[in-house]
Amino acid sequence: MRNYLTNYQRLHSSSKVTIDNIRRILSSFFNWLEDEDYIVKSPVRRIHKVKVSTTVKETYSDEELEKLRDSCTQIRDLAMIDFLASTGIRVGELVLLNRNDINFQERECVVFGKGNKERIAYFDARAKLHLQKYLDTRNDNNPALFVSLYGKNTRLTIGGVESRLKKLGKKIGIKRVYPHKFRRTLATTAIDKGMPIEQLQQLLGHKKIDTTLHYAMQNVKLAHRKYIG
Repeated sequence: MRNYLTNYQRLHSSSKVTIDNIRRILSSFFNWLEDEDYIVKSPVRRIHKVKVSTTVKETYSDEELEKLRDSCTQIRDLAMIDFLASTGIRVGELVLLNRNDINFQERECVVFGKGNKERIAYFDARAKLHLQKYLDTRNDNNPALFVSLYGKNTRLTIGGVESRLKKLGKKIGIKRVYPHKFRRTLATTAIDKGMPIEQLQQLLGHKKIDTTLHYAMQNVKLAHRKYIG
């Protein structure tokens, strides 16, 4: 098994993260075989977790967010950026939103996250203003909150969001502009400003608080670089 993982990494030039993911999948499978008495002992039992060096994940600076907003020539793109930045929702959650999921008076929306679990997400006044302006320009009957700019006003897809953001980033010289970076930016900003980790967990829709704590650990690294060097 070790030989397989070593050869796979060499042949595919895979990262340690990929190799450890393969190890976990194999471990789950062989553990099941052992539990069901198909085999006596899992051959993956003594293959330990691959150590992966942690890196500080990128976030948008305030200046970068303003540049992205200024680069928008379509009100839809501006509304989309403000909505992602203020709610911190996943891109998969964004494209599933319908117009009737939005409560403008309370500045909140109903989001269906992983496992089809429902939660409330919140947006700021700027996102509200631009979203209302965008919806006022629409003359289609599609229930989707965001639709394509061209063609038959079809529901915007994850790929459509990603390609549009990448295009906007390239236009103004910002590398690696992608949806999840907005979520990470909101999380780190919230922690910086003192939001309790349990509330952030609810806001982001994390099942386990360990996932939320990962953002806090990223902030510790950034703080060390800022204050210690």
